[in-house]
Amino acid sequence: MTAIHVCSLSKLHDTVRVAAASHLVSLVSEGTDLERPPDIAAGNHLDIRISDITEAMEGEVLAGPQHVRAIVDFIDGWNGDRPMVVHCYAGISRSTAAAFIALCVIRPQISEEKHATALRQASLTATPNRHLVALADQLLARGGRMVAAIDAIGRGTLAFEGTPFALAIGR
Repeated sequence: MTAIHVCSLSKLHDTVRVAAASHLVSLVSEGTDLERPPDIAAGNHLDIRISDITEAMEGEVLAGPQHVRAIVDFIDGWNGDRPMVVHCYAGISRSTAAAFIALCVIRPQISEEKHATALRQASLTATPNRHLVALADQLLARGGRMVAAIDAIGRGTLAFEGTPFALAIGR
């Protein structure tokens, strides 16, 4: 069984190396310096430049349906033979939203509540970006269950940076 690893930008290279990951999802703001780890082939890296916001703000990039579609398509294209790393700047909001979305895509037979609970158990700081989750909920036709599930786990413990964690998945 493989896993999805979640981390901050500062822990990216170590997490990819230790996890022996083959795939990477980066969710960072425009202008953020990002060096793809050498263990990740260019075709196995999804680099999405969005701000960590939940509503439009001047000068910021609000996630749109096309960003969530790219995440879902990337997850669908991953065979799961080796781990995937998902990261954002702090490893708390955008990356945990993408990891939650991935769980819902990979294991749709498991309830959104169970996926959200697994996320909370893996990380006390996880605070999935609600806007990203809402877009995924619409795209995946989940009828509001994804949003309700992350609302139920509530905001994570406040932190500047999350501790890297992994979510085991079956593929």
